[in-house]
Amino acid sequence: MSGNAGTAVHRARRALRSEATSAQVLERKQACVHALLNRPWILKEEDKEMYFSIKDHYEELRDWFMEQAGFALIVTRSLAKLERTPAVPQAWMGFPEFREVRDYVFFTYALWFLEGKTEMDQFLLSDLVEEVREQMAAGGLEADWRHYHHRLSMARALKKLAALGVLILIDGDESDWAQSEDKNALYECSPHSRYVLRRFPQDLTTYGTMEELTDPLLYPDTPEGQNMRRRHRVYRRLLLEPAVLDRHWDPELLPYVLTQRRSIMDHLGRMLGLEGRRYREGLLFFHPELTGEGELFPTLSGASDLVLLLAGELRRELYLEGTGRYVEDDGSIRLERSELEGLLLRLQERHKEYWSKELRTSSSAQLAELVTTHLEEWQLGEWEDANHFLISPVVARWNAEYASADFG
Repeated sequence: MSGNAGTAVHRARRALRSEATSAQVLERKQACVHALLNRPWILKEEDKEMYFSIKDHYEELRDWFMEQAGFALIVTRSLAKLERTPAVPQAWMGFPEFREVRDYVFFTYALWFLEGKTEMDQFLLSDLVEEVREQMAAGGLEADWRHYHHRLSMARALKKLAALGVLILIDGDESDWAQSEDKNALYECSPHSRYVLRRFPQDLTTYGTMEELTDPLLYPDTPEGQNMRRRHRVYRRLLLEPAVLDRHWDPELLPYVLTQRRSIMDHLGRMLGLEGRRYREGLLFFHPELTGEGELFPTLSGASDLVLLLAGELRRELYLEGTGRYVEDDGSIRLERSELEGLLLRLQERHKEYWSKELRTSSSAQLAELVTTHLEEWQLGEWEDANHFLISPVVARWNAEYASADFG
């Protein structure tokens, strides 16, 4: 091999190694973005590799999240957290473990109590609930620990704080206290409590509307400030919500989505690895892998199976004459409650051998409730009124059938 040929081979090998390294760096950076968007935070003690990856890419991640969405990236000696502020709050964004509004109230007041504690301080549950009761009473709110449901709500709040790593249970159990006020528990404070609640750019008493609370920053009242607010609201919805159709955008935001779609697709493709497509109903993004940091649709739940089967049934009816089935101008399908229940009963009869006992024995109303709730959570459908449900045109892009086990 001549000297020139050998040099060319070495250059080619270096180029391949450099390309492979760049691909690995990009993949790791995208993993950091997904972790920050889908976890409450990343604790160094629990995921050291991810924590240090975020620290390695801190400046780029901090600048991108702030520039595109107005999200602040916080990195301390023990955790990394992205301050995610939804542009349009949704019910499914809350804690699934919580049952009552009261749970959130007690959760917040427990954090107030922890503000007066330092790392590794130990305290009794009885001290916490007594101070919370007094503080709430001073604000005109009631916490009556003689009331079983109040104790149960506080127990759920404390369990969530423990699951987040904010509280460390040393002895006892809040569930025992929920059953009997005479029981007690010993906790230790972690250093993470001050990072749970979102930080507001100004005092809460200065806000006049709930919509103002959704802004993560104070935007200047200038054309540049309003353009920044529009960009942030668009990216915040696309980053935090599963599907945003054109009809879901505020009139002032839709033009930005339409004119900037190529830039949006490039940004989300580079930083998250998402594949974007422009359809008649809107700009949609898909995860190219079957698994991801966040939950993907379709999920592994039976509700997703029902949605996919329903989508296939509706598609078949659209191609058959005489069914009376048609699509609206925006591509959605309007179903009366009775129609939806009838379709699900037919699917139940046809496929019940594949269904779980719970689904096999569910009534049509129960099946409809399961399906519509699942569709609403994924923003793939919505109740138009008390009797009409709109199936998103996005659902029409799926179809499902049970595969036969007999390949003979």
